[in-house]
Amino acid sequence: MVNSRRGFLAGLLAASAIPRLSWADAGNPAYLAAAREADGTFIMVGLGRDGQDLFRIPLPGRGHAACGHPTAPEAVAFARRPGTYALVINCVNGEIMATMQAPKGRHFNGHGVFLSDGDTLCTPENDFTKGRGVIGFWSRKSGYKRIGEQPTGGIGPHELRKLPDDDILVVANGGILTHPDKGREKLNLDVMQPNLAYVDPIKGILELVELEPDLHQNSIRHMDIHADGTVAFAMQWQGDLSEVTPLLGLHKRGSAPKLLEAPFARQMGMKGYAGSVSYNGVGDTVAITSPRGAQVHFYTRNGDYIGHWKRRDVCGLRDLGAGFLASDGNGALHRISPDEFSLLSVTQRAWDNHIVSI
Repeated sequence: MVNSRRGFLAGLLAASAIPRLSWADAGNPAYLAAAREADGTFIMVGLGRDGQDLFRIPLPGRGHAACGHPTAPEAVAFARRPGTYALVINCVNGEIMATMQAPKGRHFNGHGVFLSDGDTLCTPENDFTKGRGVIGFWSRKSGYKRIGEQPTGGIGPHELRKLPDDDILVVANGGILTHPDKGREKLNLDVMQPNLAYVDPIKGILELVELEPDLHQNSIRHMDIHADGTVAFAMQWQGDLSEVTPLLGLHKRGSAPKLLEAPFARQMGMKGYAGSVSYNGVGDTVAITSPRGAQVHFYTRNGDYIGHWKRRDVCGLRDLGAGFLASDGNGALHRISPDEFSLLSVTQRAWDNHIVSI
Protein backbone atom coordinates (compact mmCIF):
# COMPACT_ATOMS: atom_id res chain seq x y z
CA MET A 1 0.00 0.00 0.00
CA VAL A 2 2.88 2.37 0.80
CA ASN A 3 4.46 1.83 -2.62
CA SER A 4 1.11 2.28 -4.34
CA ARG A 5 0.49 5.49 -2.43
CA ARG A 6 3.99 6.75 -3.28
CA GLY A 7 3.39 5.92 -6.92
CA PHE A 8 0.06 7.75 -6.89
CA LEU A 9 1.58 10.85 -5.29
CA ALA A 10 4.54 10.78 -7.68
CA GLY A 11 2.16 10.60 -10.63
CA LEU A 12 0.07 13.44 -9.25
CA LEU A 13 3.16 15.63 -8.81
CA ALA A 14 4.40 14.78 -12.28
CA ALA A 15 1.04 15.67 -13.79
CA SER A 16 0.94 18.98 -11.96
CA ALA A 17 4.43 19.77 -13.21
CA ILE A 18 3.38 19.44 -16.86
CA PRO A 19 2.89 23.00 -18.18
CA ARG A 20 -0.57 23.78 -19.48
CA LEU A 21 -0.38 25.37 -22.87
CA SER A 22 -2.25 28.60 -23.56
CA TRP A 23 -2.87 30.73 -26.64
CA ALA A 24 0.35 32.57 -25.78
CA ASP A 25 2.21 29.40 -26.81
CA ALA A 26 0.60 29.74 -30.24
CA GLY A 27 1.61 33.39 -30.60
CA ASN A 28 -1.43 35.01 -28.96
CA PRO A 29 -3.62 35.10 -32.07
CA ALA A 30 -6.70 37.30 -31.94
CA TYR A 31 -8.51 35.55 -34.79
CA LEU A 32 -8.86 32.31 -36.75
CA ALA A 33 -9.69 32.18 -40.45
CA ALA A 34 -9.75 29.55 -43.18
CA ALA A 35 -8.24 30.14 -46.60
CA ARG A 36 -7.20 28.53 -49.89
CA GLU A 37 -3.56 28.99 -50.82
CA ALA A 38 -2.40 29.83 -54.33
CA ASP A 39 -1.38 26.19 -54.90
CA GLY A 40 -4.94 25.02 -54.15
CA THR A 41 -4.28 23.66 -50.65
CA PHE A 42 -6.44 24.68 -47.71
CA ILE A 43 -5.28 26.08 -44.38
CA MET A 44 -6.43 27.50 -41.07
CA VAL A 45 -4.58 30.64 -40.02
CA GLY A 46 -4.07 32.29 -36.66
CA LEU A 47 -4.02 36.07 -37.13
CA GLY A 48 -2.81 38.97 -35.03
CA ARG A 49 -4.79 42.17 -34.76
CA ASP A 50 -2.36 43.66 -37.28
CA GLY A 51 -3.48 41.14 -39.91
CA GLN A 52 -0.23 39.16 -39.86
CA ASP A 53 -0.01 35.35 -39.81
CA LEU A 54 0.96 33.84 -36.47
CA PHE A 55 0.51 30.23 -37.53
CA ARG A 56 -0.70 28.25 -40.55
CA ILE A 57 -2.12 24.74 -40.26
CA PRO A 58 -2.99 22.53 -43.27
CA LEU A 59 -6.59 21.33 -43.67
CA PRO A 60 -7.68 18.30 -45.71
CA GLY A 61 -10.37 20.30 -47.52
CA ARG A 62 -12.11 23.65 -47.66
CA GLY A 63 -13.00 25.08 -44.26
CA HIS A 64 -15.79 27.42 -43.30
CA ALA A 65 -15.38 28.70 -39.75
CA ALA A 66 -13.30 27.46 -36.84
CA CYS A 67 -14.08 27.50 -33.15
CA GLY A 68 -11.33 28.40 -30.66
CA HIS A 69 -11.22 27.07 -27.13
CA PRO A 70 -11.51 29.92 -24.59
CA THR A 71 -8.14 29.20 -22.90
CA ALA A 72 -6.31 26.23 -24.43
CA PRO A 73 -4.65 26.65 -27.85
CA GLU A 74 -7.11 24.29 -29.53
CA ALA A 75 -9.33 24.98 -32.49
CA VAL A 76 -12.12 22.93 -34.00
CA ALA A 77 -12.07 23.23 -37.79
CA PHE A 78 -15.37 22.31 -39.43
CA ALA A 79 -15.76 20.96 -42.92
CA ARG A 80 -17.76 23.19 -45.23
CA ARG A 81 -21.51 22.55 -45.12
CA PRO A 82 -22.78 19.84 -45.51
CA GLY A 83 -19.68 18.26 -43.95
CA THR A 84 -19.84 15.30 -41.60
CA TYR A 85 -16.51 15.72 -39.81
CA ALA A 86 -14.59 18.25 -37.75
CA LEU A 87 -10.93 18.29 -36.69
CA VAL A 88 -9.66 19.32 -33.26
CA ILE A 89 -6.25 20.90 -33.83
CA ASN A 90 -3.41 21.77 -31.48
CA CYS A 91 -2.54 25.26 -32.70
CA VAL A 92 0.95 25.13 -31.19
CA ASN A 93 2.26 22.18 -33.22
CA GLY A 94 -0.52 21.55 -35.76
CA GLU A 95 -1.29 18.09 -34.39
CA ILE A 96 -4.78 16.72 -34.98
CA MET A 97 -5.93 15.87 -31.47
CA ALA A 98 -9.29 14.35 -32.35
CA THR A 99 -11.64 13.82 -35.28
CA MET A 100 -15.31 14.41 -34.61
CA GLN A 101 -17.79 12.53 -36.79
CA ALA A 102 -21.39 13.65 -37.03
CA PRO A 103 -23.82 10.91 -35.96
CA LYS A 104 -25.49 8.89 -38.69
CA GLY A 105 -28.14 10.94 -40.42
CA ARG A 106 -26.57 14.27 -39.43
CA HIS A 107 -24.17 16.80 -40.88
CA PHE A 108 -22.37 19.78 -39.40
CA ASN A 109 -22.99 23.33 -40.61
CA GLY A 110 -19.55 24.88 -40.34
CA HIS A 111 -19.80 26.53 -36.90
CA GLY A 112 -19.51 25.74 -33.19
CA VAL A 113 -19.03 27.33 -29.78
CA PHE A 114 -17.73 26.30 -26.36
CA LEU A 115 -19.77 26.77 -23.22
CA SER A 116 -18.26 28.79 -20.37
CA ASP A 117 -16.69 25.74 -18.71
CA GLY A 118 -14.46 25.25 -21.74
CA ASP A 119 -15.28 21.55 -21.67
CA THR A 120 -18.51 21.40 -23.64
CA LEU A 121 -18.46 22.08 -27.38
CA CYS A 122 -21.77 22.83 -29.07
CA THR A 123 -22.35 22.17 -32.78
CA PRO A 124 -25.34 23.10 -34.96
CA GLU A 125 -26.36 20.06 -36.98
CA ASN A 126 -28.89 19.12 -39.61
CA ASP A 127 -30.82 15.95 -38.79
CA PHE A 128 -31.70 15.30 -42.42
CA THR A 129 -33.49 12.03 -41.64
CA LYS A 130 -36.15 13.90 -39.65
CA GLY A 131 -35.93 17.33 -41.27
CA ARG A 132 -34.99 19.20 -38.09
CA GLY A 133 -32.05 20.98 -36.48
CA VAL A 134 -30.24 19.89 -33.34
CA ILE A 135 -27.39 21.16 -31.18
CA GLY A 136 -24.84 18.45 -30.49
CA PHE A 137 -22.86 18.51 -27.21
CA TRP A 138 -19.32 17.11 -27.07
CA SER A 139 -17.06 16.64 -24.02
CA ARG A 140 -13.47 17.87 -24.36
CA LYS A 141 -12.42 15.97 -21.21
CA SER A 142 -13.61 12.74 -22.83
CA GLY A 143 -11.70 13.33 -26.05
CA TYR A 144 -14.55 15.22 -27.73
CA LYS A 145 -17.02 12.41 -27.17
CA ARG A 146 -20.65 13.19 -27.91
CA ILE A 147 -22.65 13.48 -24.71
CA GLY A 148 -26.09 14.75 -25.75
CA GLU A 149 -28.17 17.05 -27.92
CA GLN A 150 -31.09 19.49 -27.94
CA PRO A 151 -33.52 20.41 -30.75
CA THR A 152 -33.07 23.89 -32.19
CA GLY A 153 -36.73 24.51 -33.01
CA GLY A 154 -36.11 24.82 -36.72
CA ILE A 155 -34.47 23.45 -39.87
CA GLY A 156 -30.95 24.13 -41.08
CA PRO A 157 -29.28 25.66 -38.01
CA HIS A 158 -26.23 27.46 -39.30
CA GLU A 159 -24.37 29.56 -36.74
CA LEU A 160 -24.84 29.47 -32.98
CA ARG A 161 -23.44 31.82 -30.37
CA LYS A 162 -23.48 32.09 -26.58
CA LEU A 163 -25.08 35.01 -24.76
CA PRO A 164 -22.61 37.12 -22.74
CA ASP A 165 -22.14 35.99 -19.13
CA ASP A 166 -24.55 33.11 -19.69
CA ASP A 167 -24.67 29.68 -21.31
CA ILE A 168 -27.90 30.36 -23.18
CA LEU A 169 -27.28 29.53 -26.83
CA VAL A 170 -28.63 31.58 -29.72
CA VAL A 171 -29.21 29.61 -32.92
CA ALA A 172 -29.70 30.95 -36.44
CA ASN A 173 -32.14 28.43 -37.91
CA GLY A 174 -31.72 29.19 -41.58
CA GLY A 175 -34.82 27.23 -42.56
CA ILE A 176 -33.10 25.47 -45.47
CA LEU A 177 -33.20 21.67 -45.68
CA THR A 178 -30.13 20.02 -47.21
CA HIS A 179 -28.88 16.45 -47.60
CA PRO A 180 -25.26 15.25 -48.07
CA ASP A 181 -26.33 13.16 -51.08
CA LYS A 182 -27.57 16.37 -52.74
CA GLY A 183 -24.48 18.46 -51.99
CA ARG A 184 -25.45 22.08 -51.31
CA GLU A 185 -28.82 21.84 -53.08
CA LYS A 186 -31.64 23.59 -51.19
CA LEU A 187 -34.57 21.21 -50.91
CA ASN A 188 -37.44 23.21 -49.38
CA LEU A 189 -37.31 26.82 -50.53
CA ASP A 190 -41.08 27.11 -51.02
CA VAL A 191 -41.90 26.14 -47.42
CA MET A 192 -38.81 27.28 -45.49
CA GLN A 193 -39.41 28.97 -42.11
CA PRO A 194 -36.28 30.54 -40.62
CA ASN A 195 -36.15 31.61 -36.99
CA LEU A 196 -33.87 32.76 -34.22
CA ALA A 197 -33.89 30.35 -31.25
CA TYR A 198 -32.72 30.80 -27.67
CA VAL A 199 -31.84 27.41 -26.21
CA ASP A 200 -30.86 26.38 -22.69
CA PRO A 201 -28.48 23.38 -22.92
CA ILE A 202 -30.46 21.60 -20.18
CA LYS A 203 -34.03 22.95 -20.43
CA GLY A 204 -34.22 23.26 -24.20
CA ILE A 205 -35.92 25.99 -26.22
CA LEU A 206 -36.70 29.17 -24.29
CA GLU A 207 -37.80 31.50 -27.09
CA LEU A 208 -38.38 31.36 -30.85
CA VAL A 209 -38.39 34.49 -33.00
CA GLU A 210 -39.83 34.28 -36.51
CA LEU A 211 -39.96 36.76 -39.36
CA GLU A 212 -43.14 37.99 -41.02
CA PRO A 213 -44.69 35.45 -43.45
CA ASP A 214 -43.67 37.44 -46.54
CA LEU A 215 -40.03 37.08 -45.42
CA HIS A 216 -40.16 33.31 -44.94
CA GLN A 217 -37.47 32.91 -47.62
CA ASN A 218 -35.04 35.22 -45.78
CA SER A 219 -32.64 32.66 -44.36
CA ILE A 220 -31.14 33.70 -40.99
CA ARG A 221 -27.50 32.62 -41.21
CA HIS A 222 -24.96 34.48 -39.07
CA MET A 223 -24.89 36.45 -35.85
CA ASP A 224 -22.93 38.62 -33.48
CA ILE A 225 -24.00 39.55 -29.97
CA HIS A 226 -23.57 42.88 -28.22
CA ALA A 227 -22.41 42.98 -24.60
CA ASP A 228 -25.97 43.92 -23.60
CA GLY A 229 -27.36 40.75 -25.19
CA THR A 230 -28.71 42.28 -28.41
CA VAL A 231 -28.32 39.82 -31.26
CA ALA A 232 -27.42 41.17 -34.70
CA PHE A 233 -28.36 38.61 -37.36
CA ALA A 234 -27.51 38.52 -41.05
CA MET A 235 -29.82 37.03 -43.67
CA GLN A 236 -29.65 35.61 -47.19
CA TRP A 237 -32.69 36.05 -49.41
CA GLN A 238 -33.74 32.87 -51.25
CA GLY A 239 -36.60 34.44 -53.22
CA ASP A 240 -36.84 36.67 -56.28
CA LEU A 241 -33.80 38.97 -56.30
CA SER A 242 -35.85 41.75 -57.87
CA GLU A 243 -37.48 42.06 -54.43
CA VAL A 244 -35.37 44.21 -52.11
CA THR A 245 -35.47 42.78 -48.60
CA PRO A 246 -33.76 43.57 -45.28
CA LEU A 247 -30.57 41.59 -44.68
CA LEU A 248 -29.78 42.69 -41.10
CA GLY A 249 -31.88 42.35 -37.99
CA LEU A 250 -31.51 43.21 -34.30
CA HIS A 251 -33.19 41.31 -31.51
CA LYS A 252 -33.21 41.26 -27.73
CA ARG A 253 -35.04 38.60 -25.75
CA GLY A 254 -38.68 39.34 -25.10
CA SER A 255 -39.03 41.90 -27.88
CA ALA A 256 -39.87 41.90 -31.59
CA PRO A 257 -37.03 41.82 -34.12
CA LYS A 258 -36.01 45.11 -35.75
CA LEU A 259 -35.12 44.76 -39.43
CA LEU A 260 -32.73 47.24 -41.02
CA GLU A 261 -32.27 48.46 -44.59
CA ALA A 262 -29.90 50.76 -46.40
CA PRO A 263 -31.14 53.30 -48.97
CA PHE A 264 -32.77 51.51 -51.91
CA ALA A 265 -29.84 51.51 -54.35
CA ARG A 266 -27.40 50.32 -51.69
CA GLN A 267 -29.79 47.63 -50.48
CA MET A 268 -30.34 46.43 -54.05
CA GLY A 269 -26.56 46.35 -54.47
CA MET A 270 -26.23 43.69 -51.75
CA LYS A 271 -27.86 41.21 -54.19
CA GLY A 272 -29.88 39.60 -51.45
CA TYR A 273 -26.87 38.22 -49.60
CA ALA A 274 -25.20 39.13 -46.31
CA GLY A 275 -22.09 37.02 -45.67
CA SER A 276 -20.92 38.09 -42.21
CA VAL A 277 -22.06 40.39 -39.41
CA SER A 278 -20.18 41.96 -36.50
CA TYR A 279 -20.32 44.68 -33.88
CA ASN A 280 -17.16 46.75 -33.61
CA GLY A 281 -15.00 46.49 -30.49
CA VAL A 282 -16.68 49.35 -28.66
CA GLY A 283 -20.16 48.17 -29.58
CA ASP A 284 -21.53 51.36 -31.14
CA THR A 285 -21.53 50.17 -34.76
CA VAL A 286 -22.73 47.00 -36.47
CA ALA A 287 -21.76 46.01 -40.01
CA ILE A 288 -22.61 43.39 -42.62
CA THR A 289 -20.73 42.30 -45.72
CA SER A 290 -21.86 41.03 -49.12
CA PRO A 291 -19.29 39.21 -51.26
CA ARG A 292 -21.86 38.99 -54.06
CA GLY A 293 -22.59 42.69 -53.92
CA ALA A 294 -18.98 43.72 -53.08
CA GLN A 295 -20.21 45.93 -50.25
CA VAL A 296 -19.92 46.57 -46.53
CA HIS A 297 -22.81 48.39 -44.82
CA PHE A 298 -22.56 50.16 -41.46
CA TYR A 299 -25.34 50.92 -38.97
CA THR A 300 -25.44 52.41 -35.49
CA ARG A 301 -26.28 49.94 -32.73
CA ASN A 302 -29.76 51.50 -32.73
CA GLY A 303 -30.26 50.62 -36.38
CA ASP A 304 -29.54 53.82 -38.29
CA TYR A 305 -27.71 53.40 -41.60
CA ILE A 306 -24.46 55.40 -41.59
CA GLY A 307 -22.51 54.42 -44.70
CA HIS A 308 -20.86 51.82 -46.89
CA TRP A 309 -17.66 50.77 -48.62
CA LYS A 310 -17.20 48.76 -51.81
CA ARG A 311 -14.67 45.93 -52.05
CA ARG A 312 -14.74 42.96 -54.43
CA ASP A 313 -15.50 39.62 -52.73
CA VAL A 314 -15.44 41.05 -49.20
CA CYS A 315 -16.95 38.69 -46.64
CA GLY A 316 -15.07 37.97 -43.37
CA LEU A 317 -15.73 40.54 -40.64
CA ARG A 318 -14.74 40.85 -36.99
CA ASP A 319 -14.34 43.55 -34.35
CA LEU A 320 -11.12 45.54 -34.28
CA GLY A 321 -11.25 48.34 -31.73
CA ALA A 322 -13.45 51.18 -32.96
CA GLY A 323 -13.53 49.52 -36.39
CA PHE A 324 -13.49 46.10 -38.00
CA LEU A 325 -11.13 43.57 -39.57
CA ALA A 326 -12.41 42.54 -43.01
CA SER A 327 -11.15 39.84 -45.37
CA ASP A 328 -11.77 39.15 -49.04
CA GLY A 329 -11.28 36.43 -51.60
CA ASN A 330 -8.29 38.23 -53.10
CA GLY A 331 -6.01 37.68 -50.10
CA ALA A 332 -6.41 41.08 -48.48
CA LEU A 333 -7.13 41.99 -44.87
CA HIS A 334 -8.38 45.51 -44.16
CA ARG A 335 -9.05 47.76 -41.21
CA ILE A 336 -12.41 49.37 -41.88
CA SER A 337 -14.92 51.69 -40.26
CA PRO A 338 -17.48 54.13 -41.68
CA ASP A 339 -14.57 56.59 -42.09
CA GLU A 340 -11.65 54.28 -42.96
CA PHE A 341 -10.74 51.55 -45.42
CA SER A 342 -7.02 50.75 -45.13
CA LEU A 343 -4.98 47.71 -46.15
CA LEU A 344 -3.34 45.73 -43.34
CA SER A 345 -1.88 42.83 -45.34
CA VAL A 346 -2.22 40.97 -48.61
CA THR A 347 -1.15 37.44 -49.55
CA GLN A 348 -1.57 35.10 -52.50
CA ARG A 349 -4.53 33.30 -50.97
CA ALA A 350 -8.32 33.44 -50.96
CA TRP A 351 -9.81 34.02 -47.53
CA ASP A 352 -12.93 32.00 -46.84
CA ASN A 353 -16.22 33.38 -45.49
CA HIS A 354 -15.46 34.14 -41.87
CA ILE A 355 -13.05 35.53 -39.31
CA VAL A 356 -13.55 34.14 -35.81
CA SER A 357 -12.41 35.87 -32.62
CA ILE A 358 -10.58 33.85 -29.97
